Order: sequence, then C-alpha cells, then structure tokens
Amino acid sequence: MHLSPLHCIIILLLISWPFSSVLICTSVSVLVPGMRLTPSKTLTSDQGSFALGFFCPSNSTQNMYVGIWFDDIPVHTVVWVANHDNPITDASSAMLGMANNSKLVLSESNGHHILWMANTVTGSNSSVKLLNNGNLVVLSSDGATLWQSFDNPSDTVLAGMPMRTTHDTHPPWRIVSWKGPEDPSKGRFSGGNDLNTPLQFFVWDGSVPYWRGAVWTGYISSNMGLQTVSSLMYLTVYKGTAGESYATFGLSDGSSRILYKIDYSGKTVLLRWNTSLTDWTPLTPWPVYRCNFYGYCGPYGYCDNTEAIPACKCLDGFDPSNKTEWVTGIFSQGCRWKEALECGGGDGFLTLPAMKVPDKFLRLWNKSFDDCTVECSRNCSCLAYAYANLSTNNIDGDTTRCLMWTGVLIDVEKVGGIGNENLYLRLAGLSSKGRKSIILKVIPAISASLLLVLLLACLVWFRKFKGKHGKKGSPNRLIVGDLSITDGLGEETCEVPFVSFEEIVSATNNFSVSNLLGQGGFGKVYKGLLHGDKEVAVKRLSRGSGQGAIEFRNEVVVIAKLQHRNLVRLVFYSVQGDEKLLIYEYLPNKSLDAFLFDSEKKLMLNWTTRFNIIKGVARGLV
Repeated sequence: MHLSPLHCIIILLLISWPFSSVLICTSVSVLVPGMRLTPSKTLTSDQGSFALGFFCPSNSTQNMYVGIWFDDIPVHTVVWVANHDNPITDASSAMLGMANNSKLVLSESNGHHILWMANTVTGSNSSVKLLNNGNLVVLSSDGATLWQSFDNPSDTVLAGMPMRTTHDTHPPWRIVSWKGPEDPSKGRFSGGNDLNTPLQFFVWDGSVPYWRGAVWTGYISSNMGLQTVSSLMYLTVYKGTAGESYATFGLSDGSSRILYKIDYSGKTVLLRWNTSLTDWTPLTPWPVYRCNFYGYCGPYGYCDNTEAIPACKCLDGFDPSNKTEWVTGIFSQGCRWKEALECGGGDGFLTLPAMKVPDKFLRLWNKSFDDCTVECSRNCSCLAYAYANLSTNNIDGDTTRCLMWTGVLIDVEKVGGIGNENLYLRLAGLSSKGRKSIILKVIPAISASLLLVLLLACLVWFRKFKGKHGKKGSPNRLIVGDLSITDGLGEETCEVPFVSFEEIVSATNNFSVSNLLGQGGFGKVYKGLLHGDKEVAVKRLSRGSGQGAIEFRNEVVVIAKLQHRNLVRLVFYSVQGDEKLLIYEYLPNKSLDAFLFDSEKKLMLNWTTRFNIIKGVARGLV
C-alpha cells in the first residue's frame, strides 16, 4: 500500500472520526498497560516541549514512522525515530503500546506484525513517559528506568543526552544519519567516539573514517554563537554505574534550544533555534571544505583553515611527495621529509600552534608536560607530541593527557577556536648541535660583503665603547629597577618596570599549555595578555636550567640597554622566590628563521628585502 502525504492526512482524519470535528489529534502524558497510541494521538511531555507520535515525511509516497519532535516550535523537527528500517505501511492498524509483558511495542495488522520493540526486561505494571528533555523512558512500577531513547539515539543529540565515550560493557554508542532529507531509514553515516579512546569523535562512512573532531583538550564550556552573550554551552563528563564514561552538553539558563545532528550527507552540525527568524540557524557545520575530510591532505600534510579558502599544505620541514600531483590538487601522497631525522644528533622540536593534532596517537599516563617532552625526546621513533590538562579525571582517573606519535602523521589541521593546541614536531637541525650543523651549511652562502659589514660594525662599537668609558677594567655598577650588577660598563641607571608574579599568572592563564609559544635551554616562553590589552611574550626561566641570579641580571641589563627597532624589546620583569620572568614585546610574525627556512615564506624574501635585513642586523649590532 503506497501512502502519499495527502493519504496520511486523510487516514489521520478517518481514524480520529467522529472526534475530528472537535479535535483532530488527542494527546496523553503517560502510557500504561492496556493503552494504545494510534495515528490520531500523541504522547506529550509535561511542559509541552516534546511530542511522540506518528508522522509521514513530507515527500514520502509510502511510509509512516513513529518519532519524537519539538512540540512548541512551528518547524516540524524530528529528533528520534523508532522504526527507521521498518516503516508502517498499514496506518489504519498501526498502534504503539505496552504488551502483556510490559514491553513497548510498535505493530500493525492488529498486533500481528511487530515493527519495533524497546529492548527491556520483562516486567509488570510498567509505564511509558516522555520527559521534558525529549527522552522517552519505560519505567518500572517503582520508578526505575528500564529503557530510554537517549541510550538508543537516531541522528540527533539533545541537551542532557548521555553520549557514551567508552565501550567496556555496552556496544558502541552511535548516532546514525537518515538516508535522505525526508527518508528516516538508516543512512551511510554514523558518528561516535573512537573505539580505542574516549578523547576524539569520529564520523564514519560505513566503516571508513569520514571526518574526525579535534582531540579533547579539557574544555568544558563555550560561547558558540548562542542567542545572548550570557548564554553558555557546557560539557559534563562523568562515569555511569557500569563504570563506563559519558559526556553530556548542557545550556545555561535563558539559552535558546540547541541540538547536534549528523545529516544524510555526513555533515555534523550544531543548530540553534532562532526565535526572530523562526528557524534553525547552523552554528558549526563540519566538514565544510574538502580538505577537512579525514586524511584528505595525505601523510604529513595539513589543512590550513586560517586561509580564506582552506587548502592543503605540508607541515614545516616537509615537501610534497609528488609536486606534480600536488599543484593539480591531488594530495593523497602527502608530504615527505626535507631532511632525515638524526635521533640524538641535531633533532629538536618545532612548536606548531593552533593545531588539530593527528590521529593514531599513543597516550602516556600520568605525565607532566616536562615528562611528556622527555619521553618523546629520548624515543627515536617519536615524531611529535602534544600535552593538555583535561580538568577532570572522570573519564579514566588521569587529568594529564600526553600524546605521542610514532607513525605517520595523518589528518592534521590548523584551526581556531575550541580544540586547538600546540603540536611539537620533531625536525632535524633544531637542537643546539643541529643549529651548529645549519650554521656550517649556511656560512658558505653568506657573502663576503656581509662579513665585512659585521666586522666594521664591531670595530665601530669597540671604538665608541672605549672612547666613552675610558680605561677598561674600572668596576662600576649598573642598576636596573631593584636589580644591580657590576659589569664594568659605566655608572648608569636603566629603568625596567616591575610587574607582579600574580599579574603574569593571570596574563598567561596560569601558564596554560595553549599559551605556550616555545621552549629553549633556559625555560619556556608563553604568550600573555597583560593589563587587558597588551600582548607580551613571557620567558619563564626553568628552575633546573642552571641560570641563577647573575645570569638573570645579566640578561635584564643587556637587553634593557639595547633599544633598537631591529631588536626585541624587554618591557617588564618579575621576580618572586625561585620564579624569574622576563617579559618581552610579542612578535606575531615570529623570528626571521620562520621565513628563511620555510619553503613558501622564503619566496617573500627577494634579494632587496634580504639585503635590507642584512643592513638591519648590522645596525642592530652597532
């Protein structure tokens, strides 16, 4: 029997007759044994937010389904379907109700043809209720939940729905797309957490990865374009009674309705109900561009989402494996090393900020950031690492998140917003020994004229220094703020503003890993926002670096005295106990080497530009 949308309407009218002259559909708030829900009735939540009933897709020619939808908004939005792959074909005999064994059953042909059944234990005096959050529950006589639709989702996640992130005793939790925009049959795409770790969300096309979300960095709240500035979307992570981990999202009071779904095309989208437009507004659809698809840019390639039109690029230290294919838009072969790793020779780590880190990682447990760095450094197979504090141990009892990659780096993106973090990439020539190797390779290419300029600059500086300060060796004291040191440079006072340690902690978000710009032999450098609007780079000297008070004062003295447009400027310093911090101006374009040794950026430096840089270096030395 084929049912058009018009047939559905006619059948609903006929079934509800003779009451149709007063009310086409009646509603109830609870189903108990002996009660039946037919196409003329709905089950509604107490506050009228949701309804459960029979519906026909708008362009369906034959099928009717039982589902849950929002009942207090004008756009018919189905959020759960019972009989995805067993549609009702005989609406006149369809009914949903409690069987004699207190199981919830959807059937037609007067109960002889079962289309769907809630998988519950056999009981007595059970009842069915639709809660105000859209969850359909089967309750025992004492009020215990025997079954709930939230544990058996369709294509939509609602606020408060528990998303199982581990799969120890239950089958994997999945949301499954519809087959088409008006076809509720199960489609190709499914979404859920990685089977091996609760830290990342996947969308699969069948069994093949289609898209992967960012690895969880510990964020618990976000203002994601909600209706008001005060609206907040927050994440709760907890363990259930069976020991498995769950995550739910919630909304602050006053927030508009939010739902998360996977559509028939495989795209996941966060939707907000827009009251003024009386429609759903998409907030964060993924994937948006082709290079957002899983592994689209190939091994060691990444999708740069910061570009106006996101495109595939090679990670720093890599070139396209097949340049001919790369320029034609074929990226499957990815990228290859420019220079082979040396392991214990000149290898070091380059900080890549604001990244969605790769898939296929190894997690090390209960490690600090320094421990994580050491573990990767001493493992010759470790190609990269990343670190985060998860802010909760409810998933697995460990708030640290040290990730290492020992295989191919795949599915990497440069991103913004939630989920971005630093990826520390192992490259040849970045350690102190490696830098010496680079210098040895670069020196033959430096022109004799540059060397001459540098020598002349040193000579000018020496003569000026000797003429100004007279005989060498006369000890004088230089005072910088409340720091003093005897350096033989003359009696001078150079003021450098002092800033409290508490202000630096606030500016760097308590030295958050997400603010880490890099690290060297004497400590780490963090980006900070001081006094609300001043971007700074905070060098936090390591307590185990060997740099004591003398070295610290030396650096303050030297940098404070050198004020030049070609030299980074020291703007503040801070001392508290063992904490020694130098606060420099923030350079958003990084240092010169970021351009000289980048295969794309170096093309911006023509000879005229390079010669001007050479002259600037000489002026800085003078």
